[in-house]
Amino acid sequence: NEHLHIGHADGSYTKQLATIAKQQLLILDDWGLEKLTVKQATDLLEVVEDRHGVSSTLICSQLPVEQWHSMISNGTVADALLDRLIHNAHRITLTGESMRKQQTMR
Repeated sequence: NEHLHIGHADGSYTKQLATIAKQQLLILDDWGLEKLTVKQATDLLEVVEDRHGVSSTLICSQLPVEQWHSMISNGTVADALLDRLIHNAHRITLTGESMRKQQTMR
């Protein structure tokens, strides 16, 4: 997201969006660790919108899906973003101890 922020300033934003849109798989890891600003959410919506129905997006999060809306500062953007991310999504919910926790116990 920092690259997109810089892209706004140096004029490379549109080119960066096109590059991200072309990737077969976009991985958003640790989704929901902190609330997205309005600008971050808007940038992510543009990325997801360009990729919607064309490429895959994988989201890894410890935050339950039901709480995702509250971590996006703008409710309208949150609605649009989550509609594109959750519609036709395949959810895998893992249970049990964290693998990191298990490895430290060895």
